[in-house]
Amino acid sequence: MDRKRDFRTNKSMSTSPRKSSSSESAGPIVREFQSVEGGDIHSRGQPDGIRFRLVSYNILAQAYVKSSLFPHSPSPSLRWKARSQAILYLLKNLAADFFCLQEVDEYDSFYKTKLEDHGYSSIYVQRSGQKRDGCGIFYKNNCAELLLKETIEYNDLVDSVQGESETSLSVDKQNETLAHGNNGADSKSDSSVKGNTEGRGDPNDPRVRLKRDCVGIMAAFKLKDPFPHVIILANTHLYWDPAWADVKLAQAKYLLSRLAKFKTMVTEKFECIPSLVLSGDFNSTPGDKVYQYLISGNSSSASSMSCLEEVPLPLCSVHAFTRGEPPFTNCTPDFTNTLDYIFFSPSDCLKPVGILDLPELDSPDVAGGLPNYSHPSDHLPIGAEFEIIKE
Repeated sequence: MDRKRDFRTNKSMSTSPRKSSSSESAGPIVREFQSVEGGDIHSRGQPDGIRFRLVSYNILAQAYVKSSLFPHSPSPSLRWKARSQAILYLLKNLAADFFCLQEVDEYDSFYKTKLEDHGYSSIYVQRSGQKRDGCGIFYKNNCAELLLKETIEYNDLVDSVQGESETSLSVDKQNETLAHGNNGADSKSDSSVKGNTEGRGDPNDPRVRLKRDCVGIMAAFKLKDPFPHVIILANTHLYWDPAWADVKLAQAKYLLSRLAKFKTMVTEKFECIPSLVLSGDFNSTPGDKVYQYLISGNSSSASSMSCLEEVPLPLCSVHAFTRGEPPFTNCTPDFTNTLDYIFFSPSDCLKPVGILDLPELDSPDVAGGLPNYSHPSDHLPIGAEFEIIKE
């Protein structure tokens, strides 16, 4: 008897991909999950296996949406009433078991309650300082039980800056500037839209430089059927500025350090071997120093990071592992590239069997840049379907 549990039992909300259109009446595009080599999203899979779908999506905080900052976007598509309903429609029809959302700025007033109506519970962390947005993990009640959670405040890095840390950050800054110049993030969608942080003091002072009000959140969940299995999910949004790649690298190091400690705690507390998935907007393109650092703990990757300390977790990107990184996940007239990723820690029991389809560069629905009527954010949702096999 095949006791495999597929949490995606309610497919009545799902839609087939429609022909691309940017007209107001067409509504947002909902793409489908596609099988990857070695996986079949339409089969029942291995006996006693668990399958779940995770979608990571920078939904573009409404606080950052102004027609003057998105002159390429149809003005009606930027209004909160239209965007909020388009995002909700997209999330509802993607019907993932887990959503890792970034730039959530109407959490209590909209997303928390609206997604509760569709069977999701959630956890959330707001950015530090005066920022209104944050990161949230939404999970289906019939799929998972929350066991433990922790938030990540990258401003905590300021407290660790003393002596060698200051020197290290300064060296990282100089090396990154020389090696990469202004590569690695969207200067339109993040810098001019969301604004730099002037007036905070000397940007060459590490204590000032590291205080960027960025956050993350991580949690342990118990997947319920057909057998109990603990999985750790982490969701984050790293700093945007491509000229401050040293700050992003410091955040990435802190993220993996915290995540490794959290995994150890979960392992000991619940006497288990948890699977691990990390997703978010890393504001880093494939191949840059942040990306290479994140995957450098995986011996099968092609990364060469001998200049960095040992990485505490082995990770690989779902897309790189399956079909290669997509050409873009962020699309504006001034910047089009990949900034969003789903990483997982490879193991014998966890493997990706499907990924969410993404548009091509010449797709009509992305022509002219995002947001538009087909896509309510300047980022695209990325997704993966995983299978867990009982060991």
